[in-house]
Amino acid sequence: MTHEKAGLYTRNGTQVPLQGVEVTGELLGGHARVRVRQRYRNDEHQPVEAIYTFPLPSDGTLSAFSMTCAGRRIEGVVREREEAFRTYDDAVTAGHGAALLDEERRNVFTAQVGNLLPGEETVVEVEFLQAVTAEEGSVRWMLPTLVAPRYIPGATTGDRTGHGREEPTAQVPDADRITPPVGDVRYGLRMDLLVDLGREVVVESPSHAITTTREEGTRVRVGFSRGEVSLDRDLVLSLRSSDSSAVFTPLVTHRKAEGGPGTFALTVVPDLLAMASAPPKQEVVFVVDVSGSMAGESLPQAQAALRLCLRHLREGDRFNVIAFENRFRSFQPEPVPFTQRTLEEADRWVAALNANGGTELLAPMRAAVQAAPDGVIVLLTDGQVGNESEILREVLAARKTARVYSFGIGTNVSDVLLRDMAKQTGGDVEFIHPGERIDDKVVAQFSRALAPRVTELEVRFDGVECVELAPAELPPLVDGVPWTLLGRYASPGTGTVTLRGRSGREPFSLTVRVDLPTVSDRPAVEKLWAAERIRGWEAAQLTGRRAESMKQRIVELAVAHQIVTRYTSFVVVEERKGERRTSGQANTRVIPVEAPAGWDMFGGAKKEQAEIGGAAPRRGRMAARGGMPPPPGAPVIARVAKPTGARPLAEAPPAPAMPSSDAHDDGTDWMIMRSERREQSKADVMKKRGKGGILSRFFDGAPASEPLKEAEAEESDAYLAEAPAAEGGVDMGAESLLSRQLANGLWDGTGEGSEPVRQARATALALLTLLREGITSSHPLHGAQVKKAVEALLSLAASLSGDAQVAELALGVAWLAAAGPRTRGRIEQAAKPLAGLNGRLGNEVALREHVDTLAAR
Repeated sequence: MTHEKAGLYTRNGTQVPLQGVEVTGELLGGHARVRVRQRYRNDEHQPVEAIYTFPLPSDGTLSAFSMTCAGRRIEGVVREREEAFRTYDDAVTAGHGAALLDEERRNVFTAQVGNLLPGEETVVEVEFLQAVTAEEGSVRWMLPTLVAPRYIPGATTGDRTGHGREEPTAQVPDADRITPPVGDVRYGLRMDLLVDLGREVVVESPSHAITTTREEGTRVRVGFSRGEVSLDRDLVLSLRSSDSSAVFTPLVTHRKAEGGPGTFALTVVPDLLAMASAPPKQEVVFVVDVSGSMAGESLPQAQAALRLCLRHLREGDRFNVIAFENRFRSFQPEPVPFTQRTLEEADRWVAALNANGGTELLAPMRAAVQAAPDGVIVLLTDGQVGNESEILREVLAARKTARVYSFGIGTNVSDVLLRDMAKQTGGDVEFIHPGERIDDKVVAQFSRALAPRVTELEVRFDGVECVELAPAELPPLVDGVPWTLLGRYASPGTGTVTLRGRSGREPFSLTVRVDLPTVSDRPAVEKLWAAERIRGWEAAQLTGRRAESMKQRIVELAVAHQIVTRYTSFVVVEERKGERRTSGQANTRVIPVEAPAGWDMFGGAKKEQAEIGGAAPRRGRMAARGGMPPPPGAPVIARVAKPTGARPLAEAPPAPAMPSSDAHDDGTDWMIMRSERREQSKADVMKKRGKGGILSRFFDGAPASEPLKEAEAEESDAYLAEAPAAEGGVDMGAESLLSRQLANGLWDGTGEGSEPVRQARATALALLTLLREGITSSHPLHGAQVKKAVEALLSLAASLSGDAQVAELALGVAWLAAAGPRTRGRIEQAAKPLAGLNGRLGNEVALREHVDTLAAR
């Protein structure tokens, strides 16, 4: 007879006291209030201490911590970090129950739950707040679920204070506190979230299969379709509303009835398009991660994103590409002009990249900023590094006015580093999760990089007195991007807030009316203000007595508002009596975490076991090899293999000419992915045509339920065959047509008229061909190139005044190809002088009939 052990065990027989994690809470109009519940159960015969390192959003503010055991819920309190640890340690040593929550990094936390009794269940709950803003009616919310393995550089030094798999090093002194063991994880994640933005919304997830249940009013309850999922990737929710004001609340306040200071959060979404002039020429350096952690899905995503980025450059811009792992190499020794030739060469160079080695980000980022100190740096990485502070310092020291824009690729990105580089350089960051459309992120990111902005901002209050503003250093206003200012007010009243700055050489001023009430009940605003104030203080580079004074100031404000920081921690103690009070030392159990989804570098990563009772056994340091420990039996590779056409790592001579086979390598991941997506897009188009929709109505003029008629298709082909160099008309294929797009976003044309007229007509006909294939600016693979063509037609519109028919054709097709309301609005402004488009823009049926007629001429 065999006896099976009950409970959770690793494969080496050690029990795991963590039974599962549950996410509950509310996503409301102005903020999210989310609770993460960790359920522990001790199935051993003696008391244990559980230690679990887990992530939370870096822009979240921890607002509560509690422990429930033996049917009793006990609320935690915030104390100075060492004082909180002594309270916890004294309680556990005396046989009481206790829990401690420490911040290791702004997005990494450690929970210690002491004296878990045999057979007893304990629930630890962490609550955090996040500000929620939207653009054009869309909200995106993300929750990280595991602390992924990361690259730890530097020589081992110092004593261990944590239970991680890595030793402290000179460059990452807290490595043992941010590297939980990767093991055989059998606990999962559940979700029960309530969404209420005050308007009807559609809730979707690119990361997980979800279920949504409509409740009273505009409330939607969201859960996982499978009930429980693995904690191996970020949880991402997208909330869409047709009403662009769905979550936009310009002013939110909190003030208690008994008086005292009030707190406000003022948000503006600047519309700076009217101030936009000809955009300046840009110098752009792309930095792409090809380390071992990018193996699997991540590198193809990065390559696809980089190709889309390149196609958003304009003629006259200069660019370079740097690929890095243990070392780095560059496409060219220095930035080169963006032309059709350099675009094609860069495409081939990027296609030859493969993943191997470590994530040595410091040297390539320093080289990129030195190459373009006043330019734009675009980083594509999965970003799991330990020396984040060192990288940030070097980037800030090397730049002049350079802005860093980052793409976090994959499921587990060091978002603190990417967000800090964006915030402190005036850039931005986007996270691309598996299942998401990459081009949407790239378009949004590059639009922001080149968008009109207001710098040198100053704020003035009239009629009301506001103090203790956060952030203290005002970030720039960027067109269409929500901008928030928090602060305190002593007395209620009505007045105005005026923002002044400069957009290029032009002065800028914006005045907003504010009403600061006597009483308002939004306590989340007060905690968000305190957290933003503390972040500003933590970023101050102070030394000596001033640094110590700043630390004390942070502790006082954090304790007053019960906020966890690097200097403060939550602690909760359950005083026990009788049999529930233990004696002796509890056994320590370190909770393992999942291997990140899509990481191939473990060679079957989920088979790698962690030693739960302490640091994981070491098979070689990431720092020593420059990468993750190799899988059993795998050869150790000291450096990445040199891809065809790539230059040696140690130097950066001009890139050699690529062999002709490289340009058509059907075996590359990019080509395979492109082929698969092409077949899927064709299938999608056929479905759309069968059901009837804008595309079928556009080309066939039939009711929505009727398929495309053969005779009408032939008539459409007659003018579609005029697409540039389209020998054989639409039979040439969408990709062949796109490959002929010029670096300026247009297509070459023949026939009568000036060059702008010929190019405008050719580009309009090309877009019509793509429309027939179901390709618009929202297409998952080719949408970026369509958007560039639409922008090029908009720029060309002023040159078409002598040929109204071509102007109407160009702007009419551009409107149909554009998916975003802001772009369509700009087209409508440009089309006002054109009588033929009056009343047709916005009426898709009338517009498609009109451009159909114009194109056939």
